[in-house]
Amino acid sequence: MPTEKKISSASDCINSMVEGSELKKVRSNSRIYHRYFLLDADMQSLRWEPSKKDSEKAKIDIKSIKEVRTGKNTDIFRSNGISDQISEDCAFSVIYGENYESLDLVANSADVANIWVTGLRYLISYGKHTLDMLESSQDNMRTSWVSQMFSEIDVDNLGHITLCNAVQCIRNLNPGLKTSKIELKFKELHKSKDKAGTEVTKEEFIEVFHELCTRPEIYFLLVQFSSNKEFLDTKDLMMFLEAEQGVAHINEEISLEIIHKYEPSKEGQEKGWLSIDGFTNYLMSPDCYIFDPEHKKVCQDMKQPLSHYFINSSHNTYLIEDQFRGPSDITGYIRALKMGCRSVELDVWDGPDNEPVIYTGHTMTSQIVFRSVIDIINKYAFFASEYPLILCLENHCSIRQQKVMVQHMKKILGDKLYTTSPNVEESYLPSPDVLKGKILIKAKKLSSNCPGVEGDVTDEDEGAEMSQRMGKENMEQPNNMPAKRFQLCKELSELVSICKSVQFKEFQVSFQVQKYWEVCSFNEVLASKYANENPGDFVNYNKRFLARVFPSPMRIDSSNMNPQDFWKCGCQIVAMNFQTPGLMMDLNIGWFRQNGNCGYVLRPAIMREEVSFFSANTKDSVPGVSPQLLHIKIISGQNFPKPKGSGAKGDVVDPYVYVEIHGIPADCAEQRTKTVHQNGDAPIFDESFEFQINLPELAMVRFVVLDDDYIGDEFIGQYTIPFECLQTGYRHVPLQSLTGEVLAHASLFVHVAITNRRGGGKPHKRGLSVRKGKKSREYASLRTLWIKTVDEVFKNAQPPIRDATDLRENMQNAVVSFKELCGLSSVANLMQCMLAVSPRFLGPDNTPLVVLNLSESYPTMELQGIVPEVLKKIVTTYDMMIQSLKALIENADAVYEKIVHCQKAAMEFHEHLHSIGTKEGLKERKLQKAVESFTWNITILKGQADLLKYAKNETLENLKQIHYAAVSCGLNKPGTENAEVQKPRRSLEVIPEKANDETGE
Repeated sequence: MPTEKKISSASDCINSMVEGSELKKVRSNSRIYHRYFLLDADMQSLRWEPSKKDSEKAKIDIKSIKEVRTGKNTDIFRSNGISDQISEDCAFSVIYGENYESLDLVANSADVANIWVTGLRYLISYGKHTLDMLESSQDNMRTSWVSQMFSEIDVDNLGHITLCNAVQCIRNLNPGLKTSKIELKFKELHKSKDKAGTEVTKEEFIEVFHELCTRPEIYFLLVQFSSNKEFLDTKDLMMFLEAEQGVAHINEEISLEIIHKYEPSKEGQEKGWLSIDGFTNYLMSPDCYIFDPEHKKVCQDMKQPLSHYFINSSHNTYLIEDQFRGPSDITGYIRALKMGCRSVELDVWDGPDNEPVIYTGHTMTSQIVFRSVIDIINKYAFFASEYPLILCLENHCSIRQQKVMVQHMKKILGDKLYTTSPNVEESYLPSPDVLKGKILIKAKKLSSNCPGVEGDVTDEDEGAEMSQRMGKENMEQPNNMPAKRFQLCKELSELVSICKSVQFKEFQVSFQVQKYWEVCSFNEVLASKYANENPGDFVNYNKRFLARVFPSPMRIDSSNMNPQDFWKCGCQIVAMNFQTPGLMMDLNIGWFRQNGNCGYVLRPAIMREEVSFFSANTKDSVPGVSPQLLHIKIISGQNFPKPKGSGAKGDVVDPYVYVEIHGIPADCAEQRTKTVHQNGDAPIFDESFEFQINLPELAMVRFVVLDDDYIGDEFIGQYTIPFECLQTGYRHVPLQSLTGEVLAHASLFVHVAITNRRGGGKPHKRGLSVRKGKKSREYASLRTLWIKTVDEVFKNAQPPIRDATDLRENMQNAVVSFKELCGLSSVANLMQCMLAVSPRFLGPDNTPLVVLNLSESYPTMELQGIVPEVLKKIVTTYDMMIQSLKALIENADAVYEKIVHCQKAAMEFHEHLHSIGTKEGLKERKLQKAVESFTWNITILKGQADLLKYAKNETLENLKQIHYAAVSCGLNKPGTENAEVQKPRRSLEVIPEKANDETGE
């Protein structure tokens, strides 16, 4: 089948089908046959050859086709032994005959599959009127609009315009197109017609416009939702927004607003029709970007203690190149603060003329005056964020110049300085909300019993460490090595309030003696050691205390460490070299976008709660957290530039895409698409991937576009986004350069779906379709503490945990069974299921064979006479699903209360667990193990309660979708469309912890 010409209409699809193409015919028992399929010229039959059958039998009448399904969504596909080797995007099935038989086919590419699916659906819609519809569509709304644009240029009615004007007009409509490409297309057209001259006629203008400005993948999508296969009316658009894009509370007025905003033709705007061009404009607009706009503003709780947040942090902020010979410049501070950085570093040394200077000591970096840096900080401190800024002061100055530093900071920063003494009766730092507009000084502080105006303090900061270690091989010297001492003036000490720098000794010592306002700094080598050897202790330490991690001094080139390695341990201040672009800075920039780019991101609850079990190095699911399945389809790319550092090989690129997951070790993964050769303008990938995300709150997704045939540089663009910020549905991903600038008009077009992991399916399988029966079901396990009274409480929690699991999984499995009968994959929602099945519920005269009674809380299906067995099976499966939904809604509250009661009862033992264990005869290691098991069990109980709460909310949403879809499709029993959807009797909430006054174990 020729694919050189872009598919831009149903006519193109039909013509391609008449020419025919080779498809694989799939049968049961792993049998696959290569056959040539084609559409009869009269468009009445679908035929294939060769075949052992009589030629009149090796065909399907178009009028007998009931539906066309995409993907591997029939029994034959599911049971075929080599189904895993078949691409989801190349598979489709033709359902035909009164018994709903399936012809299961696999195309050589997703593009070919789309052509057949679109063409067949068009034929089903219009039947014998197809030819008339194809002819009338030649003079459709789009053609009229393009003709009108031509006429506006051809003011003298000459019937032609200049090539220059034609090119400029098309480029104005599609700015991503290169002028040279448009010119070439016109010249090729003229050459094919043996035409001399450069004038462009109306017909040529329309043809080139259709060829260059139609994206086939968007046309195929439009046809899926268009009731007339040519444009979307307000109801079509509503269905797309609700079913695919997940837009809530949609109505025809909102649809009309979108049409008026994005539809270019006056006819479309007046009639409320969205053409392929308007649909493309909408999908490429910021309204359909992958990043959830809710996260563009501060959207997290900012009233938690400061230690509960990740803080956007800069290392050696004054440097704009490497940290050994590079120049220092105040622009480093401006850049960092404009990017939302909330922790900057000032490495201060004695300077000439009694003016302190900033630079990296013991290196050849240049110097900048301390005063000018404080001026810049004062100007830009709250440019991007109103939340507190931490100045990490590495002080190497004499007493005399320390006093000069104090004078400058007090005079310039004034009331912005936060100098309030910490409250010794408190247990946690103030919140970012309380500290709005304040600047905190992190530095050494004299002890409270120091009598004079100056005193001795140790100097174990990174500058001292660099001077000690430069040129030495042993990079793992302990953090508690003897540090040199230096003099600190009292005035500078008094500027330090809740960020007092202290030396870290070991975790058990810190748990006992460290004050909540004291901050430890860790070299990345030492921090990595603790992350690997003491992951649980490191997480617990960071629940109360701020920890700053800085790059190894051996990173002379100012390369960056991976911040995820330390975020997973809860380290709040992971200092990055902002001047060095690349993967690590992409992660840092992307991560801090999720809360309005304010520089603070609330850590996952499991890393904040006093009693919760979490190990940073977990390579499996996280206790108490429901794994999510992320389904990403890379559909196409647009306007990829040539890599910046690439050698001379012309402007053509051979792009491919990597999808990377960054997070805890269990989540880290990557997948890549095939390479599309010599097409950077509009490459079609059509490849789907699936990732299991065990801790969604700490996961990030990174899209990277690379050139497979490069000289010198392969990087084209990237985009990094926190998992929590993903918008589902059809989305565009705006690509960014290596240094973070947006690449004009360059994007990826993707489809995103997120589902719960059902019944223990493995990540590479279709998560929802892998179900476990009750006998093999896995239940959350609680650990034995060997403390009798406490173990009795946890023993009582096992039955409600099993009940909660059964309620959830029975519901989820029933939903999966219904989805499969509807011919949809696990990614689909129930609204899409109802839309898919609704045509089957209509008889030959369009009267309903099945209606939904919406008068009750749980919609029931009612048969309207004799129906085929296959429809009876759908109705039976639907009834079973409704019963499971009903069981969950009506029993969830009681089971939830039992779990919460056990949790409360267990928490009564928390404060005295050590003494109770000691009385039971537990010592040292066994006692420590008991405490760990207690934390594990509490985490499991909280998680099970949360999962049940989410399952109930999901169930209520499922009922709403059924109700809405039934009304939209006209399948509701007359007079029942206004019935109220079941509402929750009460809100399920996790019990509040006795948190902030408890001692961490």
